[in-house]
Amino acid sequence: MLDIVHLNHFKSIVGEENIKSDKAHLIAYCYDATKTRFEPDAVIFPRNEEDVSNILKYCNEHKIVIVPRGAGSGFTGGALPASGGIILSLERHMNKLLEIDMQNMVAVVQPGLVNMELQKAVEEVGLFYPPDPASENYSTLGGNVSENAGGMRAAKYGITKDYVMALRAVLPNGEIIRAGKRTIKDVAGYNIAGILCASEGTLAVITEITLKLIPKPKMTKTAMGVFPTVNDAMNAVYKTMASGVTPVAMEFLDNMTIRAVEQKFSKGLPVDAGAILVTDVDGNSDADLDEQLGIIEAKFKENGCSEFKIARDKTESANLWFARRNASPSLAVYGSKKLNEDITVPRSKLPELLDKIAIVSKKYGLKVPCFGHTGDGNVHTNVMCDGNDPHSVELGHKAIEEIFQITVDMGGTLSGEHGIGIAKAPFMHMAFNEAEMELFRSIKKAFDPNNILNPHKMGL
Repeated sequence: MLDIVHLNHFKSIVGEENIKSDKAHLIAYCYDATKTRFEPDAVIFPRNEEDVSNILKYCNEHKIVIVPRGAGSGFTGGALPASGGIILSLERHMNKLLEIDMQNMVAVVQPGLVNMELQKAVEEVGLFYPPDPASENYSTLGGNVSENAGGMRAAKYGITKDYVMALRAVLPNGEIIRAGKRTIKDVAGYNIAGILCASEGTLAVITEITLKLIPKPKMTKTAMGVFPTVNDAMNAVYKTMASGVTPVAMEFLDNMTIRAVEQKFSKGLPVDAGAILVTDVDGNSDADLDEQLGIIEAKFKENGCSEFKIARDKTESANLWFARRNASPSLAVYGSKKLNEDITVPRSKLPELLDKIAIVSKKYGLKVPCFGHTGDGNVHTNVMCDGNDPHSVELGHKAIEEIFQITVDMGGTLSGEHGIGIAKAPFMHMAFNEAEMELFRSIKKAFDPNNILNPHKMGL
């Protein structure tokens, strides 16, 4: 617990109204999307970069643990105060869009700005910020950078790191640094901005982000393909991506997911299908879009697609996307507890991955519906358990461990977008050898020798 001396010092920095230690605030900031709970000792709302610097300097001097937090929408516990200490909440005051630079096509934002607010603002002036995590309506850009968030448009446009040009950040000792530049080319010095991407708030507190923008495509079209087997669909994915067409998104649902959505929402989905693929293409003319969709349709049908439907308008497009956007909540029909992981493999390995997940499902007697971003090889596996049966949950965790090992053995990764946090920390040894883990620890120590900033995350 923080003593009154510490609390009073923080009040002198941010004002009494910007530090909370009452039970209601401690509960409100003790969990994220994992629903795991760790109560902090206090919650501080810095008003600006200077506040962040003064807070971190004091915490470093007094060995007080501090955990930066945005919207708390993470799925791996990355922003949880697992070691106690202070939550440094950036969403209240440091949430502004500072600049849209039309000439250089960049936006400068504070970390607490919500992703969708930036998207809307830049699209109003004809520009585009592509990274679109499912949490885009409430997740903050600081959190997106800290977790290197992806989204459905990653198949064509990449993920957050591909748009981070520069950062301002505060080191644990209170020093302020700049990483990167507003220039297209920058090869001077180490890529510190790159190191801070996906660092999960363990190295520094990001206070300003400069993001690359691109011209907004004039139009988009949606299509859906129905396949007899999930393997047919997976083969269609990587063969389409190798055809010269790069869809904006290429999303899939397997049969169990299709059935779950249909059971919950009665949308007329093809419940006997092995899988469906939903794809978007974009461009600047109808002819361009039609050419792309023609190639996709041909590749789909070469790989067993029995039905190919193109949306005629935005309403039909929304209907085609409905199943994918509502896949996750629909899976509750299979169990009261869902162990959801976001493994990623090279696209060509998708058929083999899903075959092996089916074997794991049968081995443990648990349903494992899958859906996700197959355009970039990112599959959401959902091991469904009975949350009231400890044995069922235990089997679920064993199944997840096997799925992680399968993924790594295929040259894949433990996480495509959710990060590691505390949830996946026990499995880091699968993906990284001891020399690599020791390098991570050395980087952490160089930034944070007193280990006060979000300690013990990512297995460090």
